[in-house]
Parts: sequence; C-alpha cells; structure tokens
Amino acid sequence: MLEKKILWINPVGTADFDVPIYEYLCTVKDKDTLIDVVSLERGPRHLEYYSYETLVLPDTLKKVKQAEKDGYDAAIIGCFYDPGLLEAREIVEKMVVATPAESSMHIASTLGNKFSIIIGRNKWIKQMEENVINYGFRDKLASFKSVNLGVYDFHKDEKLTEKLLRKAAKEAIEKDGAEVIILGCTIQLGFYKELQEYLGVPVIDAVLAPLKYAEFLIELKEKVNWTHSKIGGYETPPISEIKDWNLESQYNMKGLWG
Repeated sequence: MLEKKILWINPVGTADFDVPIYEYLCTVKDKDTLIDVVSLERGPRHLEYYSYETLVLPDTLKKVKQAEKDGYDAAIIGCFYDPGLLEAREIVEKMVVATPAESSMHIASTLGNKFSIIIGRNKWIKQMEENVINYGFRDKLASFKSVNLGVYDFHKDEKLTEKLLRKAAKEAIEKDGAEVIILGCTIQLGFYKELQEYLGVPVIDAVLAPLKYAEFLIELKEKVNWTHSKIGGYETPPISEIKDWNLESQYNMKGLWG
C-alpha cells in the first residue's frame, strides 16, 4: 500500500471547522492515508466576499508551500471558491494541490452528462460560474440553485437545511436536466447520503470529493509520474526575478518560491 500524507487547509481565520472536517475525512480516507487539518492564524471567518478571499491568499499559499517542505504529498485548499488553486500549483515543485470545486466537477462529469451545483447564496454564483467555465465544464453545467443560507447557517437547523437541499436538487433534476448534484460549499458536509437516497442520483460532497481526488492524483504521481505540468499555466516564476526584485522580503513571504 502507498502511504499518502495530505494536509487540508481551511483558508479562514478560525479553527471552528477543523475538527468536524478532520473527523468527516477520516470516515472515507484510504487506510494508508494520513490527514492533518489546519486553518489560518488570522483572517475572515468565511469567504463569501471577493475582498475576504483576497485577504487570505498570502497565508494560504504559505501553508501550501510549507506543507510541501514538510513532506506532504498533497494539499487541499478547503473552500468551494478554490482560492489560490492556480497560484498554489505555480509555486509547488512536485506536490499535488486539489480543491473542492475542481475535484467535484471532474468527478461529477464522469458520473452524468449534466450537473447542478447547490449553493448557499446568489452572491456565490458569479465566481463559481467563472470557475466552471475556466475548468472547461460550461457544457456540463445544468444550473446553480440557491437555498439562501450563509456558511454558518447550514448546521443551525439541519432539518430545514435538508428540506431546502431536497427542494433545490429535485428542481435541478426535474426542470434543469441535472443528472448529478454537487453540494457547493464545504460546510454542507454530512448531507449527501440522505439526499442521494432521496434523489436516486449521485450527490457529490465538497469535502469528500477533493480528498478522494487528491488520493487519486498522488497515486498517479507515484506510480506513473503524472503530476502538474510545470510549463505554461503552472510554470513557476523565475527565481532570478524574485531575488532581483526582493519579493520575498517585501511581502514577508520567505521561501514561497524556493
């Protein structure tokens, strides 16, 4: 068995979600997978706004790079906006980087012809739709469905949340042609099983998907040497520029590119 060491990073300035997510990941991880879950030491407690997301990017990237130096095989940036995914793949050398939205869409696209994403608030749609397009899944998207709940609302009244998810997902299937449902927030963890049984279609959990996808990518890297390409989109900036411009010192990001 191939031992896999994965760091889940909650890119928010609170540890509120660390233990629940760790315990949840442990229910489906491979036996040979070792998981750690961390959050940031500062920052907003959710990322429902562009400005909040911008604030957490430097600290998130530092966590990713440190994970590679500490010998992790993969880092998962645990927000469905996928903050810093491209930037993180640019700075790592060989480590796998995965995120909830990209992982969920790849998995959903193999399980059905069309998927719908159930989100908390309409505010989320624009950026998530941009990711759908950027990842090449425009033709796979049936719809977005909002249940009008913020990040901290999903588990306040779980019966209400389940009712809202059922209604939105059923409409996505019957009216929009979805064949797979994606739960578009990591804090929707724990609802997929009952929803899947009720709907009779695959329901992708945004916490479990990136874990299983990361495990898969680690195996590809270790067994057939397939990993993130370092030319084109994920090419690392030239170290000569970084040193000449003194970027690491200016931004207190020592070792980010090295």
